[in-house]
Amino acid sequence: MNAIENILTRRSVRKFSDRPISEEDLRTILTAGMSGPSCVNARDWSFLVTRDPELLVRMAEANGRPAEPLKKAALGILVLGDLERAFSRAPDYWIIDAAIAAENMVLAAHALGIGSVWLGTYPQTERVEKLRELFSLPDTAVPHSIIAFGYPEDGDLHTPGKGFYEDDRVHVDRW
Repeated sequence: MNAIENILTRRSVRKFSDRPISEEDLRTILTAGMSGPSCVNARDWSFLVTRDPELLVRMAEANGRPAEPLKKAALGILVLGDLERAFSRAPDYWIIDAAIAAENMVLAAHALGIGSVWLGTYPQTERVEKLRELFSLPDTAVPHSIIAFGYPEDGDLHTPGKGFYEDDRVHVDRW
């Protein structure tokens, strides 16, 4: 599928089959995340991957009710800001860089026929702290978001969605 079709047909998948994701596809997804732009190419993110069903449940519980899909996912990726690598003159850009990496991963998964759902973590302090404790993270690793990945339970990744373009959101030359 071409890039535009991939972007326009991607949707959040919250119900997954029990089909595993191959190591090759996981590597492709992670490579896509690492291929996005970052502030002065700081690459100020890291990724914690788990396939362990018990850890996926605990991860979901740490991140709150909206993270329920993680409990049945084939794998979860915790996207982390790496403060040791953040650009010193603009250290908060890690937040944007992590979001770009996450978006690249969900788009790569979609292109591979794998469903995903992005689950926000940062700046919810309670979620950040619970995940930090669950995975014994150093202070320099900040949980940004979790992505649950798996093949859709219904097998359908390409249900046409509503059009998202909204004329009233576009301003030309002035508000």
